Amino acid sequence: MSFPLSLLDLADVGEGETVAQALQASVTLARAAEGLGYRRIWYAEHHNVATIASAATSVLIAHVAAHTETITLGAGGVMLPNHSPLVVAEQFGTLAELHPGRIELGLGRAPGSDQATFRALRRDLAAADRFPDDVLELQAYLGDTSRIPGVEATPGKGTHVPLYVLGSSLFGAQLAAALGLPYAFASHFAPAALEQAVAVYRREFRPSAQLDRPHVLAAVNVVAADEHDDAQAQLQQAKRRRVQLLFGRGQQLSSADVDAVLASPAGQQVEQMVRYTAVGTADEVRAYLERFRTHADADELILAAAGIGRDARLRSFELVADAFALPRAA
Repeated sequence: MSFPLSLLDLADVGEGETVAQALQASVTLARAAEGLGYRRIWYAEHHNVATIASAATSVLIAHVAAHTETITLGAGGVMLPNHSPLVVAEQFGTLAELHPGRIELGLGRAPGSDQATFRALRRDLAAADRFPDDVLELQAYLGDTSRIPGVEATPGKGTHVPLYVLGSSLFGAQLAAALGLPYAFASHFAPAALEQAVAVYRREFRPSAQLDRPHVLAAVNVVAADEHDDAQAQLQQAKRRRVQLLFGRGQQLSSADVDAVLASPAGQQVEQMVRYTAVGTADEVRAYLERFRTHADADELILAAAGIGRDARLRSFELVADAFALPRAA
C-alpha cells in the first residue's frame, strides 16, 4: 500500500432501524476495520438529522474505543464553534487518558445543522469568526501551557491530542497552513474547491511543533461490490436516498418524485456532491482511488461508504482492504 486508508462513519440509521442498532453497528464496523488494517475511523458531528447518530462524537468514540484495541479514533469533526474549547479539551483529554495514543481531533467551523438547530445549539453569529482563536485556545489546553491564566483542562493538559483542521474552502486550508496542522478536505460531499484548497495549504504551510511538513487527508465516497452492476445500482440507490433527505422536507417522496428531482437542475446538486466516488469492482475502485489520491495531492484517503445497507458497506470496505493488501491484524 502506497498511502494509508481510513474510514468515516456517520453511525447511519438505516430504514427500520433504531439509533441503538446504528450505534452497535458502529462498534461492529470499527472492530472489522481494525482487523482489516484501516488506520483510523472518524465520526462527524451532525445535528437534527434523523439518519445520522454520531452527533455526540466524544461519547461515541469512548464507546467504540472500549470495544476495540488498536485502531485510532477521532472526530471528523467536532464543530468547534458549537462548543467551549475548554469542554472539548476535557472530553478529548479524558479519551486520551483512557486510550493513550489512539485519540485525535478534527475541527470544523460549520454548524453541522440547519438554521433552527443553529439557534437550538445556542450558537451566536460571531462563533465562526472566533474559530481560529478557539483552535489555539483548545490546542493550548491540550498542551502544557494554557492561554487563559489560571484555567487548565483536567483531563486534557499535557495529552497533546493531535489536531486536524477540516474544511471545504480556502479558509480552512489557510488556517491549517498558518497553524502548521494537518488538513482534511471534505471532498466526499463538497468537492468544488479541492484542488485549489490543497494547493494553497501546501504553498502556505508553516511547520509547527505538531507537524514539520504539510499533510493532506482527502475524503472520497466508495461503493465496491463483487459485481460492477451491483455497485452501480447501490450508487443509484444512494443518490435517491440523498434526494429524499435534501428535498423531502420531512415528507416521503414517491419514486416518481425522486426520479424527477434527479433529472432536474436541482438534481445536479446531488450529482455534484458525489462527484468523487469510487464505484465498481475491487480492481476498479482501487484504480480510481489511486487516481484520486494523485488528483487530490493527498497523503491519505478517508473513505465514506456510499452504498445502501450494512452488509453491502462492510463488503465494500473488505474489498478495498483486499485490493490494497492492507496489513491485517494478527
